[in-house]
Amino acid sequence: MTTKTQSLRTTETMQEDPYAARARFAGIVRKIMIYFFLLVGAAIILIPFFWMLSTSLKTESQLFTYPPEWIPEPLQLNNYVDAWAQLNRIAPGLTFTRIIGNTLFITVLAMFAEMFSAAIVAYGFARFRWKGRDLVFFIMLSTMMIPGTLTRVPAFLIWRELGLLNTYDPLTVPAWFAWGPAYIFLLRQFFLTIPRDMEDAATVDGANTVQTFFYVMLPLVKPAFLAIAVLSFQGNWNNFEGPLIYLNTTQMFPLVLAISFFQQSLSLEAPKWHYMMAMATMMAAPILLLFFMAQRYFIEGLTVGAVKG
Repeated sequence: MTTKTQSLRTTETMQEDPYAARARFAGIVRKIMIYFFLLVGAAIILIPFFWMLSTSLKTESQLFTYPPEWIPEPLQLNNYVDAWAQLNRIAPGLTFTRIIGNTLFITVLAMFAEMFSAAIVAYGFARFRWKGRDLVFFIMLSTMMIPGTLTRVPAFLIWRELGLLNTYDPLTVPAWFAWGPAYIFLLRQFFLTIPRDMEDAATVDGANTVQTFFYVMLPLVKPAFLAIAVLSFQGNWNNFEGPLIYLNTTQMFPLVLAISFFQQSLSLEAPKWHYMMAMATMMAAPILLLFFMAQRYFIEGLTVGAVKG
């Protein structure tokens, strides 16, 4: 009886094999197509970056050669040093260390301010019940539809009356007042996914609201927090309009404004695109490095917290 049963099962398995083989083949073809389109899309997106990197390593005579050379020979690594020397010649005192220091000061200070203020406001919207909470939250989200150019003139007039033009205050102080509605929304959604039992347990252990927020809730929203850090760092690092409006001393310029100033100054002479691409590569490198270091938390923070409304 056992032998007959095994024989029947073997026959059924042999009959099912063609279907299983077709399913496996279809799965393999599907994966190959997916990876193929991903590689093609990645190549299209990365071509401008590779061209920028290639141009930054060329001599001035190689810039417009045809056919273009993707890997210049020899590599001109000194373009990165010469670019800053040219900028210092145009604007004395605007050295590499000063520009990087200005940029990091504005970026890091504004980033931490945005993260801290957004976390506090989002925690209030997610965990406390108070009259008019939903209405205030709706109004806060509605401010995302207001174009930034609409508030430029009023903000400029306010900072001028305060006597704070040509300082870093207009670029950093507003970040302490939760000026990122999108960050607040993301963190609020993430806070809503955390069971209230976590807070109740902390309260039973004797923790107050501030301690619960810092030692219990913030560690649990680490993915969303790091996602906001990446987005905020990128936004402040690439912020061009703010420094352009409020700063008028070249020694206070951040990197993005220094590159624009360098480009305008070179337009009076022969275009030196190899120097421009060298500075642009240094501008993009920290953003790419930060994204690759935190990409796992970045993706998790943008997806997991958006599950619950």
